[in-house]
Amino acid sequence: MKHFLLILTFCFTTFTVKSQNTNASVEQSIFGIQTGILGVWAHNESKLTNSIALRTEVGFDGSIWGGSFFDDSGFLITPVISVAPRFYYNLKKRLKKQKKITGNNGNYISLQTRFHPDWFVISNSNNVSIISQLALIPSWGIRRAIGKHFNYETGVGIGYRRLFAKQAGFTNNESDTFLNLHLRIGYQF
Repeated sequence: MKHFLLILTFCFTTFTVKSQNTNASVEQSIFGIQTGILGVWAHNESKLTNSIALRTEVGFDGSIWGGSFFDDSGFLITPVISVAPRFYYNLKKRLKKQKKITGNNGNYISLQTRFHPDWFVISNSNNVSIISQLALIPSWGIRRAIGKHFNYETGVGIGYRRLFAKQAGFTNNESDTFLNLHLRIGYQF
C-alpha cells in the first residue's frame, strides 16, 4: 500500500523544468578583442545592474588621407582609451523570443567617453602627430553572436569633440560635432 501511494503521489506531482535562464541580465564580466575597418581594440564589460554594463576599452584607431588636397597619401594609427556605460534595453524581449542574450547580445544605447592622447603615432609618413582630443558620444548599437566566441557589433552616434590644440602650439582649442559609425567583428574569451 505504501508503494502504491508513493507511485500515485509521484505521478500527480508536477515538476518545473527550465531549459533557459529566465532572468534577463547582462554578463557579470566579459573580455574580448574586436577589429574594424580602421583599428583594433581590447575591451571588458562589467555588470553594473541587470541591464547596464560598463564597457572599458583600449586600442588603436586608424586614419587614412590622400587626394589632390594633400602632398601625399598615408595612414596613421594612434592609441585610444574609452569608457561607456551601456544600457541593453531589449534583453527580456530577446529572452521571451528564445534568442541568445549570452555575451551581452542585444540592442543598447550608450554614452561613450573617448580620449585620443598624443603619446605616439604609427605612420608611413615622417613627422606626423595628432592633437589630443576628448569626445563624448551618445550612441545606439547592436551586438550579436556568431557561434560561441565570435560576435559582431555595429552602432551610430553623433558626438561632441574637444581638440586640445593649444598643447600643439595653436592659439585656441577647438570643438566640433561629428558622426561616429562603427562596424566591428570580435572574439570573446
